[in-house]
Amino acid sequence: MIETEPAAARNGIQVIARAAAILRVLRQNSTGMSLGQIAERVELPRSTVQRIVGALQEERLVIATGSGGGIRLGPEITALSEATRYSVVDACRQSLSDLSQRVDETVDLSVLRGTGMIFLDQVPGTHRLRTVSAVGDIFPLTTTANGRAALSMIPEDKARMLAEKEWARRGPSGNWDDLARVLEQVRATGLSYDIDEHTDGISAIGGGFHDDTGELHAISVPIPSSRFPDKKALVETALRDTLDRVRRMMR
Repeated sequence: MIETEPAAARNGIQVIARAAAILRVLRQNSTGMSLGQIAERVELPRSTVQRIVGALQEERLVIATGSGGGIRLGPEITALSEATRYSVVDACRQSLSDLSQRVDETVDLSVLRGTGMIFLDQVPGTHRLRTVSAVGDIFPLTTTANGRAALSMIPEDKARMLAEKEWARRGPSGNWDDLARVLEQVRATGLSYDIDEHTDGISAIGGGFHDDTGELHAISVPIPSSRFPDKKALVETALRDTLDRVRRMMR
C-alpha cells in the first residue's frame, strides 16, 4: 500500500516532535541519560527512542557520553545555540546601549535556559557605584526581575513547576500563591521588580520578549537601592520603550 502524502507529512511532523522532546529532556540533564531513562521521560517505547537517537547522532545533535551507555547533547546543538545567542545579542546591542545612556544605569540581557536566566550581554552604567554581573552568570527565576519577567510569559503550570524545582534545589521553600500574584501583576503591567530580594542593596526592573526562534529573553536594569526611588519612573518608561522596540525587531 502506497502511503498518501498527508499521512507521510503527519508522520514526519510526529518524528520531529518526538526528536524535539528528546532534545529538551537531554538539555535538562547535561551529564547524560540512558535510552531507558529518556524513554521513560518522553513516554515513548525504548525502540522508538533508539531509532530517533540514532538519527540525531548521525547529525551530531546528540553524542554518547565518555563513560559509554549514556546520551547527551552534541556539538552541533552548541553551535546552533551559539549562532542564536550572537544574533540576539547583535540585534539587541544598540537598544541596550541606548537604554543605558537614557537611564544612566547598567542594562542586562538574559535568556531562559533550563531552570535559570543566563546572562548574554551587559552594558555597564557610568556611575562609580553600579551593578555588574558577568556574561554567563545564571540567576534564579523566583527572586529576580528578569526571572519573574520570564515566568510571567510561560504557561502557569510550567511556571509553577520551575519555581518549585528552584525552591527545592535552593531552599527555603517559597509560596506559589504569593508568587502567582506577583506574576499576575507582571502580566498586567508588563514589568517585573526585584526590591532587595536577590541581592541586598540592589533593586531591578525587567521585562521579557520572545526572539524570532521563540526563545524567551529578558532585559533588566539593576540599580543600587539607594538610587532606586529616584530612578524608578524614568527606568519604567525607558524600559517599556526599549521592549517595544526590540519586540518589533523580533517579528
